[in-house]
Formats: sequence, C-alpha cells, structure tokens
Amino acid sequence: MPLIELHSLSKVYDDTAFPVHAVKKINLQIEKGEFTAIVGPSGSGKTTLLNLIGGLDKPTEGSVSIEGVDISTLKSSELTNFRLHHIGFVFQAYNLIPVFTARENVEFIMLLQNVSKAEREKRAIELLEAVGLGDRINSRPSQLSGGQQQRVAVARALASRPNFVLADEPTANLDSSAAESLLDMMAQLNKDYEMTFVFSTHDPRVIQRARRVVILQDGAVISDA
Repeated sequence: MPLIELHSLSKVYDDTAFPVHAVKKINLQIEKGEFTAIVGPSGSGKTTLLNLIGGLDKPTEGSVSIEGVDISTLKSSELTNFRLHHIGFVFQAYNLIPVFTARENVEFIMLLQNVSKAEREKRAIELLEAVGLGDRINSRPSQLSGGQQQRVAVARALASRPNFVLADEPTANLDSSAAESLLDMMAQLNKDYEMTFVFSTHDPRVIQRARRVVILQDGAVISDA
C-alpha cells in the first residue's frame, strides 16, 4: 500500500468572479522513504497540492489517502487529530513560537500529543542534536539565524514521529550555505530513518538532490521522473 495516494485530485477556488482551477485531476502515489520534489513555476499549484496532501485544504473532487485512510472524508476534529499524529510540516516562514526556546518549540507538538514531560524533553534534545543545534536548545528564535530557525522547524516536524514530512519552499528564506546545510541534514534523516520528505520548491538545489521530481504546470502533472 502506498504511503500517500492521490486519486483524481482537484481543487477549484470559486469565490472570485473567475474560478481558479489550482489542481486538476492529479493521480499520484508516494511510497515510504521517498525524497520527492514537487516543482513548477509560481501559480502552478505546488503549495495547493501540498496543502491538500497535508489536510490543510479540502479537495473539490477526488481523494487523498494516507496509508489507506481517506483524509478528505474526515470530520474537522478527526482531521486535526490525524495531522497531529501522522504528518510533519515545515513551512517557509518557520512558524516558531517567539517566546519559546528551541527545545520548547520542538516539545510543543508532543505536549499536544500528551507525551510525558520526561519523554518530551529527551526527544526534543535528541532531535536538536541530530539537526546540529545541541548547543542552542535554550535559545529563542530571535537569537537564532534563519538557517538555525529552519532546523528547529525540521526538528519540530519530526518530534511527533510522523509518517512523512511536507516541506513548503523550505530553503526560500535561506542563504546558499544555510540551504545546502539544511538539505544535507534532511537527506541524512531520510537515509538514516527512512523519513519520507515531500517538498514544494523551485530551488534548483532541492531539485538536484531529490530522487523523484514531479513537475506541475497549470495545476496538472506534466512530468514525473
């Protein structure tokens, strides 16, 4: 069974004078352990597709199945709970909580999962060490560089022990050195833990490292290799 399966997936935004067909009849399967980039020009539907896979948006037609569970049929509360336990997110804007330390930011999702305090602290420290921030666990986001903040975001995404991680333009706000370092780390996590990563990106550095590249144009898949 595929980890992620999209069947005739479509999304139309019709709250404007002219409906926008952001995603059009996409059929796609992603297996465990993949390191996949979804690429295409601005407006091609990359972020919309990622949001549909992550249950952050509802499809107009078709289905999104995660390990056989059609998340497009779940009620709002069920979907929130499913995301909490199965999907890790890394956003372009980091979305860290400013008043929390790096460790507390990583712990937060485990707090929502009712993980014990001792286990939260242990796992957070291990993850921050794994992403090269073992010496910055007590630093707040304002005390960290953009690259370091994005590493905290990756550690937080992994803290819930998700089935896969969705990363929306994760290198967009990083300089070249920080981007390369982040990608090295993600590739290592993919190799060591068979963690599945799905990126939306137009960054050639991400595309070059991806083992599978799905190209979108006008909301449709035009290449998958």
